[in-house]
Amino acid sequence: MKVAFRVDASFLIGTGHVMRCLTLAEALSEFGATCYFICRNHRGNLCDLILAKGFQLKILPSNDSGASSIEKAEVALSYKSWLGCNWEIDAEQTASVIEHIKPDWLVVDHYAIDRNWELNVKPFTRLLMVIDDLADRPHICDLLIDQNLGRDPSDYSQLVPECSKNLIGPDFALLRPEFAFLRTSSLSRRSKGGLKNILITMGGIDRGNATGEVLHALKGCKLGPDCKVTVVLGAHAPWLNHVRYLVKDLPFDTQVLVNVDDMGRRMAGSDLVVGAAGGTAWERACLGVPSIIVLLAENQEPGAAALQAAGAARVVGKVEDIRALFPKILDEVSRGEILMEMSRSAAKITNGLGAKNVAQVMKEEFFGHG
Repeated sequence: MKVAFRVDASFLIGTGHVMRCLTLAEALSEFGATCYFICRNHRGNLCDLILAKGFQLKILPSNDSGASSIEKAEVALSYKSWLGCNWEIDAEQTASVIEHIKPDWLVVDHYAIDRNWELNVKPFTRLLMVIDDLADRPHICDLLIDQNLGRDPSDYSQLVPECSKNLIGPDFALLRPEFAFLRTSSLSRRSKGGLKNILITMGGIDRGNATGEVLHALKGCKLGPDCKVTVVLGAHAPWLNHVRYLVKDLPFDTQVLVNVDDMGRRMAGSDLVVGAAGGTAWERACLGVPSIIVLLAENQEPGAAALQAAGAARVVGKVEDIRALFPKILDEVSRGEILMEMSRSAAKITNGLGAKNVAQVMKEEFFGHG
């Protein structure tokens, strides 16, 4: 079985889409699939990581005009700009690649791609799968994945063909195997509660500097003398040096780590994570880690609200809300049984086997269409 992925990472897009596709590709590889990636050469891409993981990669040319990532983020009016070119060009370039690969599955994980693009590319693949979070545009897929808590299958009833198989909810969250492996030990260490280890992780890019705002807010928080804070960022994060500077003035033990390869272990060893409501929210849930959520994008609001309603997290709001609201929320969740209650609620959301579940469905659909 051949599987091609059309997915991008950049300073504007972030790293999450590529990371979850890599997780799925690794799960598919265990079933004997050969996986290919098609990515545009945006600034902040993860092409080197894809190659390091051993997957074949076709890099589409960049139309980068030289503007900084922050400038591009400010002028981007919609997800359509994420392709870096118009959809017709992207579809033509992608089709020319997969025409030679002849994949059994084409997996699309890109907010800028919809039915129009898919119509031009689908003739060159046997089956088409879409990974989505937004439920805001039509697709012509054979299989659709939306891993978000609170999403209802009816949200896609008018957006995909009747024959499309839809996998909805965190049971299909594309988490790396390490999270399911660490789940039991992570849950067992939470039986006594307490707040001694805080992890701050706002994604690999964090272009809005939510990390810096959390560090500012922490200055006014009362933490125990033995409390430790760990910050994780990607090497391409534009505010990395600023964060390193802020850490020097904090009155408690704080370290900044870059490009960690053991995020599961670090989450499992944390009593509380301050993070976004993207894919890492399901990683935290699998490990039963309570979290304070910062909204880094509008599309994160429904998922964050669902996590809060489930009792697994507290939402601080957007980046500009952090300094005013974070200290009060941290004080509330630090009391008594609250962290343990949040942990129990989080653990009910997903067991971390979503990638295997999706890979199994893809295998079954492939043989079913033989």
